[in-house]
Amino acid sequence: MDGMELLDKLSEANIDTPVIMISGHGSIDTAVECIKKGAFDFIQKPLDLNRILITLRNATDKSILVKETRILKKKVSKIPEIVGVSPAISKIKDMIDRVAPTEARVLITGSNGTGKELVARWLHEKSSRSTMPFVEVNCAAIPGELIESELFGHEKGAFTSAVKQHKGKFEQADGGTLFLDEIGDLSLAAQAKILRVLQENKLSRVGSDKDINVKVRVVAATNKDLLDEISKGTFREDLYHRLSVIVIHVPPLKERIEDISLLAKHFIDQVCEESGMARREIEKEAIDELSTYPWTGNIRELRNVIERLLILSNNVITKADVEAFAKPIFR
Repeated sequence: MDGMELLDKLSEANIDTPVIMISGHGSIDTAVECIKKGAFDFIQKPLDLNRILITLRNATDKSILVKETRILKKKVSKIPEIVGVSPAISKIKDMIDRVAPTEARVLITGSNGTGKELVARWLHEKSSRSTMPFVEVNCAAIPGELIESELFGHEKGAFTSAVKQHKGKFEQADGGTLFLDEIGDLSLAAQAKILRVLQENKLSRVGSDKDINVKVRVVAATNKDLLDEISKGTFREDLYHRLSVIVIHVPPLKERIEDISLLAKHFIDQVCEESGMARREIEKEAIDELSTYPWTGNIRELRNVIERLLILSNNVITKADVEAFAKPIFR
């Protein structure tokens, strides 16, 4: 088999490996033909060591870049499925199908790590706004003094560090969906301004009196009991009623043990693909052992445990592996 035939075979087998062709009898036509067939480069003898080293480095860099780009495209373009067959998950999927096509505001409740963001993304994906922006705000991660600027934007010179005009998250999400995660951590002042936007569909940037019209669907999420927060005086009741037209509760993993098998296999596939590992199997006894754990960190914790098991176990994940590498975290 000569070099040209090898290129053909690699193409037929869909093997994406950089190929550098070296020949002592090459011509321009041969070089062009090699490149057309998928070769990274064509080098003629006599060989120049520096050129070979540079070509090898460039070919390797390109291969790494192509692989990373494919992974990023999958992460960006594909929303993960909501994995599970439990009655609770089936109910959530049905609610998403019913609610997504409407303009109703949705409040998603549940503990940390249960998958509230994923529910919000599917509400957007299955809505008529799916081609417009999905903008996420973690209300708990933004300092109180910056929350108004982050949500509503500011004008140049509105405060010391405002060196240019800034569009807030509401404007960025105009026509699309704004996901307010951990909304129970917002200050009462910020809650009042959000209530105004929801009532009037307009806002004003910090440092401006001009109203800006926005049309945004708000989906909010919290791990707090907002009714309890209302009784404490830390959350506005009128805002709660504005946000909770539809309430979707995402249960903790310990309340849907029947989903652990599917989730474990899903995360095995996901982690192996992302890290380039060979696909592994997991024994039923290992799944049974995982099903006995409390999973205080919910889905997020299960994924971390699966990743740890893939790194530390051998070809098949066994019950002994789970007992050795997963169980200690619960002590």
